[in-house]
Amino acid sequence: MNAPVPAPAPTAFPTLRTPAGPVPAGSPVWNPQRGGAMPHHRYRPAHERVEIRTTAEGRHWPSARIERAPLWVPVDLRDGNQALAEPMDPARKRRLFDLQTAMGFKEIEIGYPSASQADFDFVRHLAEDGAVPDDVTVVVFTAARADLVERTFASIAGLPRAVVHLYTATAPVWRQVVIGRERGALRAMIEQAATQSARLAEHRPGVRFEFSPEVFNLTEPDYVLEVCNGLTALWDAAPDRPVIHNLPATVEIATPNVYADQIEYMHRHLDRRDAVILSVHPHNDRGTGVACAELALLAGAQRVEGCLFGNGERTGNVDLVTLALNLYTQGVDPMLDLSDIDEIRRTVEHCNRLPVPGRHPYAGDLVHTAYSGTHQDAIGKGLAHHARRAAELGVPPAQAPWEVPYLPIDPADIGRDYEAVIRVNSQSGKGGVAYLLRTHHGLDLPARLRADFSQVVQHAADASGEEVTPKDLWDLFRRTYLAPGEDGPLTATDWRTAETAPGQHEFGCTLHDAEATAPAGTGAPAGTGGGAGTGVDAGRAVRVRGTGNGPLAAFTDALRAAGVDVDIRHYAEHATEPGQGSAAVAYAQCAVGGRTWWGAGLDTSVLTASVRAVLSAVNRSRRDRT
Repeated sequence: MNAPVPAPAPTAFPTLRTPAGPVPAGSPVWNPQRGGAMPHHRYRPAHERVEIRTTAEGRHWPSARIERAPLWVPVDLRDGNQALAEPMDPARKRRLFDLQTAMGFKEIEIGYPSASQADFDFVRHLAEDGAVPDDVTVVVFTAARADLVERTFASIAGLPRAVVHLYTATAPVWRQVVIGRERGALRAMIEQAATQSARLAEHRPGVRFEFSPEVFNLTEPDYVLEVCNGLTALWDAAPDRPVIHNLPATVEIATPNVYADQIEYMHRHLDRRDAVILSVHPHNDRGTGVACAELALLAGAQRVEGCLFGNGERTGNVDLVTLALNLYTQGVDPMLDLSDIDEIRRTVEHCNRLPVPGRHPYAGDLVHTAYSGTHQDAIGKGLAHHARRAAELGVPPAQAPWEVPYLPIDPADIGRDYEAVIRVNSQSGKGGVAYLLRTHHGLDLPARLRADFSQVVQHAADASGEEVTPKDLWDLFRRTYLAPGEDGPLTATDWRTAETAPGQHEFGCTLHDAEATAPAGTGAPAGTGGGAGTGVDAGRAVRVRGTGNGPLAAFTDALRAAGVDVDIRHYAEHATEPGQGSAAVAYAQCAVGGRTWWGAGLDTSVLTASVRAVLSAVNRSRRDRT
């Protein structure tokens, strides 16, 4: 259990400046927010930084649908690795590569071999070890410089298939501040590296090319087209040997619809479109990387580069796992195996040495968990409805159409069981408590008992401030409802029951009362004695008998003969497991001394469980009075 985070001291916040400017003119009366002191005027919106063009025919992407998975390209071994405080060693790189091939990725960026000896050696390891499956193409990354291109081709010697990924930043700020070249000079530099790449690949038909105009989303659209179309021609792209043009949102600058407009414009204006694979590589600076990728696919993109769980520089690359499972929720095959999400997560956490947060989409420990009472009730009912529907359709639950409130996919489809779907804390309700008792301990509480027990659970959770586990729930239920019927002050032993006539039953037993206050007797009522005493001295026993239309009615009649005024208002019982020999549990709501109390009993005998349930209610009434 993590130590609780201490509350901040009740004092002022000296570094904060509460907005105190005027309420902007035109603000509705319900919005009193004021102008703040943060210097927002320093920043320009996207439309002032780069021209955003749309096609002459207008936008097509808003009405499009994603009906097929794109080509997924994980870049964890290059882009993700260079973002780690402690880059992966060869063993962790190999483990991650093997995971990605097992998941079904067919194109994998494996390194930047011209940037470090470690990356070069890893590419050579995969080449020499025969680790690359026959249907997998590796991608190697290089800047557009002659010496780096030469080194990159040396690293892939012997590999039957590879993509050489050439990149250069093209946005105005990068051209002016970082590279120091104007548009023409920069294009010439790119084409020189592309020409060298084509020469080195002349006798290697398995080598294809990719180009990334880094910071595409801040680059003039006419310049991007000029450079990309020039490379398409220089590399003589053809449908059977296509060129990849990868258009990164290297730093997110706008809402995702702006990126979609940029991608759609390129999609409709690139030369030799059937010989070009349009790829995207969104980052997540604004927290909208997934949305950018999805809208880009609507706009014509065919390939997506990203990382498993979104690792990358700053706020990361787009999360391929989330993207793939988003498709899955729409009935689209993601064409990846994500059926053991926990093993995938554990492997990535081991390799990156970065934890996947508990609320991370789909893969976090808590994403299929409900604490809220209303959510728990809806999920519990939804799961029960799903099971009934599967039975009606005559198919296993895992094959039935999925429609369960609050769960976009069946957790079982990605290797999760239902144990963590509903968890209990002080915010939880009776539905969640009942669900956990039923699934973990076979107890199907009556509706009114659920409400009663949920108050017990909430009190315990409020007192501890901690989550209540299924074991905690069982312990609470046992102490509250089962134990009073087994070892409370009033017990019944040596009991016998018989049907003396049709519809007529007799019950006889010896009552023991550790708290009796009335004088000993022969079983007749012994005065008021506080209203709940028997005709028994404390610590002594008395034989009593009663009759009724059933064994339990005869038992309560025997209790009344001993001065215990009890009436059963509600009763239920069931087996805790299927099959013979399973334990039975009985629940009894009894009126005792003008109030109602719940009790429960557990035994292989239904009648024994029932007797204990009534005794539990009586004993609980006494404990409350004391």
